[in-house]
Amino acid sequence: MKKAAIAMLIGSTLAMAGCQQEAADPLKVEQVQLQSDAEKQAYALGAGVGGFIEQKLAMQEELGIELDRALLLKGFVAGIQGQSQMTQEELQALAQALDASVREAQQVKSAAEGEKNKADGEAYLAENAKREGVVVTDSGLQYEVLTAGEGDSPGAQDTVKVHYRGTLIDGTEFDSSYSRGEPAVFPLHRVISGWTEGVQLMKEGAKYKFFIPSELAYGERSTGKIGTNSTLVFEVELLEVVKSAEEATD
Repeated sequence: MKKAAIAMLIGSTLAMAGCQQEAADPLKVEQVQLQSDAEKQAYALGAGVGGFIEQKLAMQEELGIELDRALLLKGFVAGIQGQSQMTQEELQALAQALDASVREAQQVKSAAEGEKNKADGEAYLAENAKREGVVVTDSGLQYEVLTAGEGDSPGAQDTVKVHYRGTLIDGTEFDSSYSRGEPAVFPLHRVISGWTEGVQLMKEGAKYKFFIPSELAYGERSTGKIGTNSTLVFEVELLEVVKSAEEATD
């Protein structure tokens, strides 16, 4: 009987400790009743700040930099009450050090991805050049005629109206005038060199497929879904060589 009472006491104590530990979890999410606009606005402000911080933490974790979320929350609570145990100078110095670590990790990741993209692109182009119908120019640009045109061909300084779809070599689409529902109009000398060279080979009404090495595209730059040293694939329809108002009156 005595042993049973002791066992019950131990079990009760452990259960209470478990409940206290759960209640003390600083990261536990609780549903709260929000009645007034002021309450909703207060919650929204906190959720917005939290969402921004979570995105930043997730980005850092992808780079191998992990921070203790419980300590972050403690720092937030202390800061919002004006009771931080660090001076403003210390906070600023630590934030700058973290930013520097993130930049360094990003550079390392970008360099590794760039090397892989370069190697993958070169292998892809080497195989693609073997396909029937693919032409390789002196610059390394590859193209395939899908539909031959019969109109004018543009010069490097001309403006063109085109429909196009751009993808990475794995098929990931990063841009498309078709998706936007309207053709693009731009001067040929203001786009990547692979486009400037390739579109000049076309006649109005033609549709070509271009396989553009990274050095004729964005090179070591990255933009959107296009990573460093990416080989790009474009399907392009040359709809019109646009004449300026001055040329049209000549």
